[in-house]
Amino acid sequence: MKAARFDYFKPADRAEAVRLVAASDGMGKFVSGNQSLGPMMNLRLAQPELLVDVRGIAALRECRHEDHYFVIGAGITHAEIEDCRIEDVTQGLLPFVAAGIAYRAVRNRGTVGGSLAHADPAADWINVMRLLDAQFLVSGPTGERVVASDAWMAGAFTTALEPDELLTAVRIQRLAPTARWSYYKFNRKPGEFAEAIAAFYDDAASGVCRAVIGAIDAPPFLIANASPLLERDDPALLAQHLEHAGLEPGSYSYQVHRVALERAARMAREYRRTPQ
Repeated sequence: MKAARFDYFKPADRAEAVRLVAASDGMGKFVSGNQSLGPMMNLRLAQPELLVDVRGIAALRECRHEDHYFVIGAGITHAEIEDCRIEDVTQGLLPFVAAGIAYRAVRNRGTVGGSLAHADPAADWINVMRLLDAQFLVSGPTGERVVASDAWMAGAFTTALEPDELLTAVRIQRLAPTARWSYYKFNRKPGEFAEAIAAFYDDAASGVCRAVIGAIDAPPFLIANASPLLERDDPALLAQHLEHAGLEPGSYSYQVHRVALERAARMAREYRRTPQ
């Protein structure tokens, strides 16, 4: 199938992009890498009357240091993160995750902002940004605002964005040299969306040790204090967190998430820093 008829604009700046979508009476969509919306339009699952292409907006590709944070522009591609063409402040976590997203052709065009705005529960960035407690920078007709990581995703494919708001960047903290991390994703073959995701971030110096259980048809489930999971193998504790995440004991989804959480915990325990 082919997409239904639509109008197309490629504005020069954020203000014009927001104005175009705001004037579309809810029928306009922002598009960047078009790795998610495009297939949906071809299947007629989405039929926007207006596409506003934000790829040419330089401000969406800016990366900068801001106080204790590092800001990554929404227009940065997965491949640019994979290849370390932007600074890595996560001790290798972001490049590792980026390298496992779909295929290289997808990573060349797909963007961080596009993935986060699409909010597929099985996508990588939506889970990583929850793990890192990221902040989302949003621009709309009434100005700019910041959305906390726990408020970003309301449900599958649903975010805190208003229809006429644009995600412009994501802000993360620099991981300390003492930090360790792990990220485990289960999919049947490379390129597919994950059936289970588990990740840990632990930094004893700052007192942070948390984990996420992802790809659960809901926002990522955060384990705020994951230290006990890293201290020992505890099947009962694993089961408790999996059930709190909404997974039904004995189900296929429960089993693959249990394995993902076990392996992510083991990876974090065995973490070895790559020499710089």
